[in-house]
This record gives sequence, structure tokens and C-alpha cells, in this order.
Amino acid sequence: MKLSQLTVGEKGIVKEFTDLEMSVKLMEMGCLPGEEVRVERIAPLGDPIAINVSGYQLSLRKREASTIILR
Repeated sequence: MKLSQLTVGEKGIVKEFTDLEMSVKLMEMGCLPGEEVRVERIAPLGDPIAINVSGYQLSLRKREASTIILR
């Protein structure tokens, strides 16, 4: 399942990334494999998505969230 497929309140554990370039950016922001992520909010038009990861809130575009594979 991809992070972009979760709804508000759902959680997942980061498993891997589908985009190497984007994965570097996401890992610098705390989205590391094994970290739990929780969807906090989704904008009215579906983009961006606010997630909670590593104890802080992070905003991602739907395109960015779709590169994060969860287990």
C-alpha cells in the first residue's frame, strides 16, 4: 500500500521508496524505513497531505506520498 492511499487517522510503517531521488529528500525529513507514519489531515482537494512522522508534522504532495510504500 502507498502512503497516498491512506485516509485521515490511518497509520502505516515505511517499508521502501519507489523513487530514488525523492527517497533521499524524504529520508532527510525523517521518513526512514521502519518509521510509523500517520495521516493527520488531507486538504479539501486532496493535495497536500499532512502526516505525523518522527514526532513532527510534515506536509507532502500526493505525488511525493505515492512514492512511499508501507507495510
